[in-house]
Amino acid sequence: MDLKQQILSENISLPDDFFTKIQKYKELLHKWNNIHNLTGAKTPQMVDEFIYDSLYPVTFLPNVKNLLDIGTGAGFPGMILALALPNTQVTLAEPLAKRASFLQFVKADLELNNVKVVKKRVQDMQSEVFDLVTSRAVTDTQMLLELSKNFRDKNSKILFYKGENVYNEVDDSMNYKIIKKPHRHYLLIGEDI
Repeated sequence: MDLKQQILSENISLPDDFFTKIQKYKELLHKWNNIHNLTGAKTPQMVDEFIYDSLYPVTFLPNVKNLLDIGTGAGFPGMILALALPNTQVTLAEPLAKRASFLQFVKADLELNNVKVVKKRVQDMQSEVFDLVTSRAVTDTQMLLELSKNFRDKNSKILFYKGENVYNEVDDSMNYKIIKKPHRHYLLIGEDI
């Protein structure tokens, strides 16, 4: 099953231009990745897996006005979520210049008015409250909770893309739910989950 079929099989509601923009994103990523080594996803199949992985939470996330993606890298999951959620303002925090430049280029090339790229470590950013804070493959849950504390309030949701080790990173004091897929555990934390 190709990426489009896989996504369509999940009944994810997407903008009409989503697949056109994803294709353009993949072309840009391939071109930039050959020169700048932006991501470990080197094959088209791996890139498709990363895109699907980034996108899947749209099936269970509530509507959010804005979101912050900590350590976006080459765009997973933040840029992919921005493409899927055009009515959500997406802030991509990425401290590495080559990755931030790539994200800025994608934003301009695809005319993504809902994206803001911040070339900083999240701990160096100005405090601001977001409806949703996401992160994939950055650090453990406790450290992510610490890094994100200035960017959420009691109404904010948190979505961390984790592996099987997630069970060692949560405890009963957290209000959380873990959504399992074959190669991913999505950790959703928030008041009314």
